[in-house]
Amino acid sequence: MFISALLTSAGINIAVCVVLLSLYSILRKQPGNIGVYFGRKLIQEHLKRTDPFWFERFVPSPRWIATAWSTSEDEILAIGGLDAVAFLRLLVFSYYLHVSCASIELLWATDDTQANTIRVTGCVYHYKRSRRIKMEYKSLARMRLAQIAKDPANPSHFAKAPPNSSHFGEAASPNPSHFTVLVRSIPWLPGKTYSDTVTDFFTNYYASSYLSHQMVYRSGTVQKLMSDAEKVYKGISHFASASIDLSCQPSFVRCGLCGGTAHSFKMLSRNESIIIEENKPGLAHLDSTRSREECAAALVFFKTRYAAFVVSKVLQSSNPMIWVTDLAPEPQDVYWSNLCIPYRQLWIRKILTLLATTVFMFLFLVPVTLVQGLSQLDKLQQTFGFLKGLLETRYVRQLVTGYLPSVILMLFLYSVPPLMMLFSAMEGSISRSARKKSACIKVLYFTIWNVFFVNVFSGSVISQIHVITSVKDIPTQLAKAVPQQATFFITYVLTSGWASICTEIVQPFGLLCNIFYKFKQQTRNIHHPDCALSFPYHTEVPRVLLFGLLGFTSAILEPLILPFLLVYFFIAYIVYRNQFLNVYFAKYETGGQYWPIVHNATIFSLVLAQIIALGVFGLKKSTVASGFTIPLVILTLLFNEYCRKRFSPIFKNFTAQDLIEMDRRDEQSGVMEEFHEQLNTKYCQFSLSDEIAKVEESTHSTKSHSLDEDKEVRQGLGYPTLGSLNLNGMQQVVTWLSMLSFHERRSQHQTPK
Repeated sequence: MFISALLTSAGINIAVCVVLLSLYSILRKQPGNIGVYFGRKLIQEHLKRTDPFWFERFVPSPRWIATAWSTSEDEILAIGGLDAVAFLRLLVFSYYLHVSCASIELLWATDDTQANTIRVTGCVYHYKRSRRIKMEYKSLARMRLAQIAKDPANPSHFAKAPPNSSHFGEAASPNPSHFTVLVRSIPWLPGKTYSDTVTDFFTNYYASSYLSHQMVYRSGTVQKLMSDAEKVYKGISHFASASIDLSCQPSFVRCGLCGGTAHSFKMLSRNESIIIEENKPGLAHLDSTRSREECAAALVFFKTRYAAFVVSKVLQSSNPMIWVTDLAPEPQDVYWSNLCIPYRQLWIRKILTLLATTVFMFLFLVPVTLVQGLSQLDKLQQTFGFLKGLLETRYVRQLVTGYLPSVILMLFLYSVPPLMMLFSAMEGSISRSARKKSACIKVLYFTIWNVFFVNVFSGSVISQIHVITSVKDIPTQLAKAVPQQATFFITYVLTSGWASICTEIVQPFGLLCNIFYKFKQQTRNIHHPDCALSFPYHTEVPRVLLFGLLGFTSAILEPLILPFLLVYFFIAYIVYRNQFLNVYFAKYETGGQYWPIVHNATIFSLVLAQIIALGVFGLKKSTVASGFTIPLVILTLLFNEYCRKRFSPIFKNFTAQDLIEMDRRDEQSGVMEEFHEQLNTKYCQFSLSDEIAKVEESTHSTKSHSLDEDKEVRQGLGYPTLGSLNLNGMQQVVTWLSMLSFHERRSQHQTPK
């Protein structure tokens, strides 16, 4: 091990961490950065800061550390949801496991015979780790069941609760996703629209539980603007033909209807709205447009949670490729652009993305080989002779071998998460949380392969394939190769761990965007949830699990990595608690579904560490110690199978008992009937539909049209008639028409006739 190179890397990274943490404690106090460091509080708590200059603003202070440390788990649960709690539990869980690992190493170091130590302490350590894993899995499963039973409408529902209140208090309105089934691959019937086919099917087979449905339409930015404006234009054209005064005034922006401005509509009084409502045409003229844009997918609403759950799990036809049903995601979690993907394409998409991910993993061998060339200075001098004089300098040697390899690899790895998110989107995920969870798994596999295995088996690709094909030699090869990469793994923990976690809290990208908007003199609606950041689970969960793998595997032969990992887990725990409290807004969550990924990765790390121990004892010709290690591998695999049967189903399905109890509770309290009337408006595919639905709900008492017509509009298009809109609603429609006119002029599209 090159101690001088390791000390150089440690010194640089410690200095970077001190500077960044000090800088953060100053920047967070500046009123101009409130949108960067308190995004969640701006949205949920409407935080404001108008303080003038004071001296404390420019002095570093650790007050934020005390606040993050003193926050209870119930508050984190109320703010960030169960996923946030599961991630913080992962950090605590990893910290305690590595503390136990360090204590075992100390006991090992005081014993002269390693074989005797592994007999006594190995089984004890295995028991402690298994017990800890089981306790965490059981606790998260219990919290997930409690969360479902209370049925919160969204993860941020409890954010308004008092700090000392429990997360599982009085529940909000029922979760619409529990009553909704996503139906895909709807068969096409001649002479009928997809909407008519859905109505006929579910009224025929689920007449007692079927409530209504909402079709999914083709999406896209330009098409959304065009289709929204086309429907509004058709409605207004009928009012114009009825001699309603829609005279325009001169302006710089044309409205696209009669040559006037985008703000040239006459705002109608209540009496005029009633007259229009009485003389309005039907919706038959929109049927052809509606059928052209319908996809073979629909959101079907049911009267009870249990009915929706049963429909989502039962085959609807003898042909499993049609009438495919799944429980719908939460409204804010739906990934609308993927709902129109033909179901028959999904398996092809998954195969193609798997191939693309595999190819990218092997192409990434190029930067990894470059990194390994920097860590092997002798080979580097032989390859590039002109660098020989420069590399003879002591400080340069320490910098090149100790610091640059981990930095270069980390920079290359920054391109992996966005690409994996793209692959996950191409797979056809129906929800944003499912897309991020799929990307998390891909990033985890990618980092374990390229950061651990490729670096351990450094060399040509041919030699790596030779090692993989020689299965019986893998333990011995790992036992020989892991100690040689100990310095690189420690510097990687320093760079990708310590420095990255401090960069995370400073939010450099957010600061640059904030400066850019100030320079352009533009204002943003920082109070809107769309402007807030969501936690990047697909990058941070694989990072923590990779460090756990490095700790378990390297601790057997190079326990010096353990103190660096313990410091990382502690700093990460404080920093991420602060980020959950102030920065990240939980737009959606999976309900703790990242924990099975954590469990499987931890079991894999334990088995790999035991295989490496088996290789170590093989090199030392200790057959007795090897005999004690093999049962540990078998017991670990059996324990994993037990957890998979006992806890994993809880994270995949709902229980009929809980769903029926919630249905009975809501029916007895009278909440169910009221919720049924509002259920059709919960899922809004287009933003214009969303805004008009909000206006429609706020002006429900002033509507003069019948409930049947209102249901027809909401189920078909999601748009109310213009006669039912108040002043604010008309202004919103006019604003969208103005945006359409602007986009049309830029893209030179033809105005719809």
